[in-house]
Amino acid sequence: MINKPIVTFLSWVLISFLLIVGCSPTKTKNSASITASPEAPTARLTISAAASLKDAMDEIKPLYSKQKPNVALSYNFGSSGALQQQIEQGAGVDVFISAATKHIDALAQKGLLVDGTPKDLLKNQIVLIAPQNSTVVTDFKDLASPSIKRIALGEPKSVPAGQYAQQVLTSLNLLDQVKGKTVYAKDVRQALNYVESGNADAGLVYFSDAKSTPKVKIVATASEKTHSPIVYPIAVLKSSKNVDAAQDFVQFLASNEAKSVFEKQGFTLAGSLKTR
Repeated sequence: MINKPIVTFLSWVLISFLLIVGCSPTKTKNSASITASPEAPTARLTISAAASLKDAMDEIKPLYSKQKPNVALSYNFGSSGALQQQIEQGAGVDVFISAATKHIDALAQKGLLVDGTPKDLLKNQIVLIAPQNSTVVTDFKDLASPSIKRIALGEPKSVPAGQYAQQVLTSLNLLDQVKGKTVYAKDVRQALNYVESGNADAGLVYFSDAKSTPKVKIVATASEKTHSPIVYPIAVLKSSKNVDAAQDFVQFLASNEAKSVFEKQGFTLAGSLKTR
């Protein structure tokens, strides 16, 4: 015979167990407690762009991502010449924005661009800058003064801003007078930094770069007659795995939303995107 108190105790334990199991929440695939993971990007674009575009492109990125949340953007900034070389050496790039037409034209001649995609996107200006507290530089002619020891500009062989600066100095008959003072930078942003930090007494950079910092002031703007037209062309690479998404991004850069960013940063649109 089973002792009655024992049976009662076992029954109580069984009932308690069933009540605990029944009240516990069951996690299933449809449970609200499971948080859905965000949708993965359907396309990833790498944009190689001239260094002078950094501030504008950084501001444009979230605007585009808001419209196209499934497209992930990755930027690569540098001198246009260096970026061209990277592309020629097989770098995975979807869109290239140069600060001069010759780099896009060179890639087109080598058959590396999607036909019909090279277009003129932006325009810029060359300006003479000095540290904010400087009183010795008021015009281009002051660059020949003995009080000016160092003048920053981009390396003309690879940096379009440096090429334009050299054209300006040549046009104003100053190039020979300042040759011993020039400090060449790997890109226009480094030239700007030399003047910001006081390591150069003056510099020739893009208007858009000069606008990006309160540490320098613009003392003169180069006449368009003293240099080649400053045009930023854009193109889609044939090696892109997402040509349609790349072309869509190019079109966005010509939209009113992107235009307002570019203008705020000191650029002007070249007009409606027309094939070069």
